[in-house]
Amino acid sequence: MEHANDWRALAIRDIAAGALDIAEALRFVSDPGFGGHALFVGKVRDLNHGRAVLGVSYDIHAPLALATFERICEETRARCGGRLKLFVAHAHGRLSVGDTAVIVAAGTPHRAEAFDACRHAIEAVKHRAPIWKQEHYREGDSVWSAGCTLCADEAGA
Repeated sequence: MEHANDWRALAIRDIAAGALDIAEALRFVSDPGFGGHALFVGKVRDLNHGRAVLGVSYDIHAPLALATFERICEETRARCGGRLKLFVAHAHGRLSVGDTAVIVAAGTPHRAEAFDACRHAIEAVKHRAPIWKQEHYREGDSVWSAGCTLCADEAGA
């Protein structure tokens, strides 16, 4: 994905077509004038709410998700001001433990803005994007997660 003249890169990648690429995100947000780069990488973990997880499946309404990512990037740019490059990508399909599910990267002239932009963008993606996660457990069953209530639970933990 080449967006050299764009300030944001947005992607939903079907895992069957290849994994998300952390190096691609960092390349995109790099700029000779940027001293701050922040990166969030969300991976599938092996334990959730006390249950052994084998993997997850993500179902995404791609056009609506990309539009949501776009709004989030616009809001992040308005919030942070100044020069900013953002990269937001989410995997679609079945992932195994350890696979990368989401990447958000931010590049700015200074670290504080990069951290703020990255944090704002990932929190907004987790709470607002039309992305549904089904966890597959070692016991053989699968459960669709309850969405942002899980985000609130994690924040309080």
